[in-house]
Amino acid sequence: MKDTHLDAALDDVTRAVEKGLAGYRPKPESEEVGLIRSVGEGIVWVEGLGGVKAEELLLFEDGIEGMVFDILPDRVGVVLFGPSEDLGAGMEVRRSGRILDFPVGPEFLGRVVNPLGQPMDGRGAVHSTERWPVMREAPRILDRAPVERPLETGLKVIDALIPIGRGQRELILGDRQTGKTAIALDTIINQHDKDVVCVYCAIGQRSSSIAKAVEALGRQDAMEHSVVVVVEGDDPPGLQYIAPYAATTLAEAFMEAGRDVLIVYDDLTRHALAYRQISLLLRRPPGREAFPGDIFYIHSRLLERSTHLRPEKGGGSLTALPIIETEAQNISAYIPTNLISITDGQIYLSPDLFQKGLMPAVDVGKSVSRVGGKAQFDAYRRVAGDLRLSYSQFQELESFARFGTRLEAGTRKALEHGRRVREVLKQGQFSPLSAGEQILVLFAVARGLLDAVPLERIAAAEKAILAGLAERMPDVEERVLASAKDDAFWTDLPKMMEETLLPFTGEHADAREPE
Repeated sequence: MKDTHLDAALDDVTRAVEKGLAGYRPKPESEEVGLIRSVGEGIVWVEGLGGVKAEELLLFEDGIEGMVFDILPDRVGVVLFGPSEDLGAGMEVRRSGRILDFPVGPEFLGRVVNPLGQPMDGRGAVHSTERWPVMREAPRILDRAPVERPLETGLKVIDALIPIGRGQRELILGDRQTGKTAIALDTIINQHDKDVVCVYCAIGQRSSSIAKAVEALGRQDAMEHSVVVVVEGDDPPGLQYIAPYAATTLAEAFMEAGRDVLIVYDDLTRHALAYRQISLLLRRPPGREAFPGDIFYIHSRLLERSTHLRPEKGGGSLTALPIIETEAQNISAYIPTNLISITDGQIYLSPDLFQKGLMPAVDVGKSVSRVGGKAQFDAYRRVAGDLRLSYSQFQELESFARFGTRLEAGTRKALEHGRRVREVLKQGQFSPLSAGEQILVLFAVARGLLDAVPLERIAAAEKAILAGLAERMPDVEERVLASAKDDAFWTDLPKMMEETLLPFTGEHADAREPE
């Protein structure tokens, strides 16, 4: 039997609920707004943002953005990503509600962008739908795998004597104008057929220098596999500070997708100066050379993000080539010693070698790779195993021989051999060699086959060796890499090389260069 009293009660409740919903208006979400207390060069102090988070993005007038840097009980220190001239005390500041992030994805290949992901090449916006936090944590130790594969630079002196592995952090340091950027650009160019994505992060450089580097990459068809993240020297220090972290976030997206990635920071000296400027303006306690006490942490948290991931994590790798500038060859200064201790080795460029025209001006005695040797091709060890030691001994012997006029025959022979090793290690920019080509040339000089060739004809003899072997054995490079333990192959190789070198040695020497 139907209960009419219950139905009437339900109808009354329904009408009451509908009446209440009809008059309901949701309250607008509260928006936390602060006020600028004071403005400095690239920084501002803000008050009234009690719920703000560390590294949160804040919005100022005229579209200027900034990142929370210091959180104090009564105010917040913010670094600006835009000009501070138009800001003043009393202006409003709004929270964005999100931590500083950067767009990522394959859409960035071939593009030039700033640390906020905005295009700098005049080709329109980059359409990326995914954004990752800029200040990400480094991969866990258990997620990392050993360095097992080489990252080929195309430079004989590095690949043979100071090898770099995929997932390694190798520091490049030296005085101004010694060829640091040239080595980095050559390494990027050499990855065009290695399936390696390259990210070049230019920090605090002149716009002309950046344009020259981008033009060189484009001319060598390297932009197809590269991304350039640019912040110029006259940009706010806040942009210079976040630039390497933003570039690393972009590189990590490729790494976690299973790709091998190379990132170049050019250079971290300017990054450290930008961070020192920010810290001093925010009145953080200065330490050695006026740098704040956490400058070591700032760089270590950046470089620790470079690694080789385990296969379960995709198996990708991120290789870092940070660059720093020394003053008067002082590698024991604060920032150089910090980065030497953080990285897995260093390539030191000597201004003395540069002035002598010995380029790349790598000082083999002061350079070291603590990891890459484990990933080096076996054939390198066969031909260049003793080359590093003998070359260092030659340099010492050459310095000592300057004080004597009469030298023994054995000493003169060692000096002549060392000079040819040094000549072979010379290499012009934008002329990388494959691993097989390098091994063949180094084998020839290590076995003394070039000792009878005049120094001025060493370069021509190198080309003749490679051309002659390729003609007689089209697959010679593949056989070199695959025959590291094949004694018969290496026994027959000198005979073929000697025949190729006949026009350069002894009574058969021909004054004309081979075509």
